[in-house]
Amino acid sequence: MRSLLILFTFLFISCSLDDGKPSGVFYEYDQEHEGMVRIGAKGQFALLGTNESSAPVNDRPSMKVKFTYNYSISKNEVTRKEYAELMGGKSRSVQDSGYLPQTNVTYYDAVLYANAKSVNEGYDTAYTYYSAIFDDNGNCSFLEGLLFDPSKESYRLPTEAEWTFAAQKGWNTSSAWTNVNSEYRSHDVCSLDANDYELCDMAGNAMEWVNDWLGHLMDTTVTNFVGAPDGGTLGQRVVKGGSYHNTPENIKLSSRGDVYTVTSSTKADYVGFRLAFGKISSPSWVNGTGFSSSRISIPVSSSQVKAFTGTYHAKLTFVNYETGNVAYIDFSNSALTVNEIVDTVPVFHPDISPDGKRVAFCTKIEGFAGPSQVYVRDLNSSGSNLIRLDVESAAIPRFRVLPSGDTVIVYVSDAGNNKEENEWKQKSTWQVPFNNGQFGKPVKLFDGSYHGGFSEDGSLVVTGARLLRANVNGKESLWYNGEQACNASLSKDSTKRTMFLDFGGKSGADFVGSSYETHERLLIADSTGDLIQSIAAPENYTFDHSEWSNVKNIAVSSVTNRNGAHSALYLISTTDSSLVKLVEGNELWHPSLWVNKQNLLLQTDLDLDSAGVYLAKDNVVGMSYVLRYKMELLWKYYDSVEIAITGSSRSLHGIIPMSMSSGFAVNFAHTPNDIFISEYFVNNYFIPLFPKLKTIIVSLDLDIWFKEKENDWKNNYASAPGYTYDSTHGFWKDSIPKGMYEFTKNAWGASDSLRSLYTNDRGYFDLPSVGWREKKAEISRDTIDFFEKMRTSAALSALENMIQIASASDVNVIGVIFPLSPWYKETGAFGRYGLKRSHAKMLIEEMNAFEDKYLNFYLMDENKMGDHDYTEEMAFDYDHLSVLGAVQLTSRLDSLLQTLE
Repeated sequence: MRSLLILFTFLFISCSLDDGKPSGVFYEYDQEHEGMVRIGAKGQFALLGTNESSAPVNDRPSMKVKFTYNYSISKNEVTRKEYAELMGGKSRSVQDSGYLPQTNVTYYDAVLYANAKSVNEGYDTAYTYYSAIFDDNGNCSFLEGLLFDPSKESYRLPTEAEWTFAAQKGWNTSSAWTNVNSEYRSHDVCSLDANDYELCDMAGNAMEWVNDWLGHLMDTTVTNFVGAPDGGTLGQRVVKGGSYHNTPENIKLSSRGDVYTVTSSTKADYVGFRLAFGKISSPSWVNGTGFSSSRISIPVSSSQVKAFTGTYHAKLTFVNYETGNVAYIDFSNSALTVNEIVDTVPVFHPDISPDGKRVAFCTKIEGFAGPSQVYVRDLNSSGSNLIRLDVESAAIPRFRVLPSGDTVIVYVSDAGNNKEENEWKQKSTWQVPFNNGQFGKPVKLFDGSYHGGFSEDGSLVVTGARLLRANVNGKESLWYNGEQACNASLSKDSTKRTMFLDFGGKSGADFVGSSYETHERLLIADSTGDLIQSIAAPENYTFDHSEWSNVKNIAVSSVTNRNGAHSALYLISTTDSSLVKLVEGNELWHPSLWVNKQNLLLQTDLDLDSAGVYLAKDNVVGMSYVLRYKMELLWKYYDSVEIAITGSSRSLHGIIPMSMSSGFAVNFAHTPNDIFISEYFVNNYFIPLFPKLKTIIVSLDLDIWFKEKENDWKNNYASAPGYTYDSTHGFWKDSIPKGMYEFTKNAWGASDSLRSLYTNDRGYFDLPSVGWREKKAEISRDTIDFFEKMRTSAALSALENMIQIASASDVNVIGVIFPLSPWYKETGAFGRYGLKRSHAKMLIEEMNAFEDKYLNFYLMDENKMGDHDYTEEMAFDYDHLSVLGAVQLTSRLDSLLQTLE
């Protein structure tokens, strides 16, 4: 403990843990770190999440976290003045003093601030990264290769557990800046009462970033919890506390998120942060399978992988030796995550199928004799459809595509070493057909276990487990001058190159021109066994297990550090001997890389870095990825759509296209959305490109008509190159390029799980029945007459423009006002985002006048100012329908459409 502590009095606060045992918790002002409070968390507990059944699934169950260390945390949220002094820029405007919380910052911005503060005060940094990307507003939207090191004694964001422990004593939303007293704006920090640790604004003013990825909680006790190892498919982060726009009753200590999906590049005018200081001893991460004192991190971006492979569509499998599971990464996902398939059998030597959908593996490691089994399973998070090859023994499976186009698996009867020729020849090499997830009848190919691979034309097979042996056109050969070699891998292209490792032998040293240690060099031989290339291992590492990918000149390898741990996997280009680290962990074995060769073979004059790329690379904001999948639907169904549904998340969850009998309907709704984005799609895509279009259905979200034109578009979609590419090509009005659906589907940011979520039901996403949320109708913003009238007038003009353009093409427009919580009748607001009720009535009257003015427009007001018939079980929350509500609304829409035929 710091020597200065003896100069200060510890203040003890009596608290009672959930086990009923009292304990003392000290806190003090940290004299070494200005503006911070030292919290005596060692030996204490924080309770994360809740067991309340009505809570969001991410907030359940309750999990107990024990601390074995103390830490410091900022007394207040970082202010605009503090942020500007360290990071540059304006500290204040004429409306504030500079002591307002710094908001409108991304997670990355907060990380950069923490690093800058550490450097400024002479500490090492807790965060490392390769490069930074900034948007037009100066916010950091991506930190390439970002890694957090909890062992650093430095400034950082607090973990969720640290934040919760610091907030829980004296938690009181009634004395926080909320929508009850804030006038829907932030206030100077510490301008209301502090909690029992003298920390300000934990419950209100600004919601706060914490350090953790959002993952699952577990009904158990975890020591020194630091979150999930990654953000999952969506790359989600945890935010804590409430803000000036939240209702006090809805601010929960257990809450871990916001209204919308929160990613590292999200920013909002009500989200800020505070810092923590100190290293975290023996951290524990929690993933879907349990908790661990280690994690697997991905210090690479999809763009770096594409630079090597030529496409984002690449998958990596490997063995996490600590857990005994096969793990995989899909580099085409918008958020890179490590998925582990929990297994009860030993897993070694995984190999991905030619179509990228399955993985084969065996139960015995190369070089060890004895019975082994070969399995194949689907390459998904559950590892579904596991099947076993029904033979006495099989090891080291390798997929191969025959010249006929049939897929087979080559395997050996025993994975033991090949040093003694007579013993080795008692083993054998086999081939078994594999089609539609089923094995065929095995056929013996050779005496001897050639488990290093087959050449493309079948004329060469190799093995390396003590000696480098080959069979060339049926003739056996001993390569590398009979010196010791291992981990042979034969290229899967026409070059017939063999990659292998040695033990610093004379032949390798003579070729390289200098001596080297065991496995310090990756050696490559040609089709005759002559050495043609050598690649040095990364500094402070040696290679361990290398494998060619299924595309030319690309390989992967595990490496060991000086302690012998298999701590990383590297991507290798044999074109220029360059390497890039793909994964870091404690024990990572047996990598296999699959690249979608079909993407590389696409013949087109289009720029595939732009065409169909509807997600900004390395910049996933909020839920902007939803529209990426809706664009797949647009190009898939453009020549079939009769009913186009657009609008916000209320349409996304409220209209079921498959249930509409009056025409072929597709739900293109997405979030974030404003009516100007709907107008953009109607004008540029729907009307000119849908030849069968009869009706457009658009949500009329009056309470979000406060948005300024182009803001949502600029902040969420404009940086995705696909929209600009469409615009510069006249939105393809003259001719839609062949393959636009395929280009869009294969573009960066794809995830099979998200694709099924947003495209399986032609764009509809169902929600469960939760209710209108217990009479607590939340209002997230105030109403200002001048701006409200000006902006709603612009929104009304956008609606009228859509109606006029549709009328010219003989297309109907149905504007739907979705039902909102009936409890808004008890307030002065129309809905969740404000709008005076009197103003809403005026807008509805103007839209009723549109019905008289335009024969193709129909207003469907299902809210009726709160006097609707959508019951509790038909609602998901304050402003979204559950699936039962969607059924009722869709049925009414369909009935209206039938009257228009």
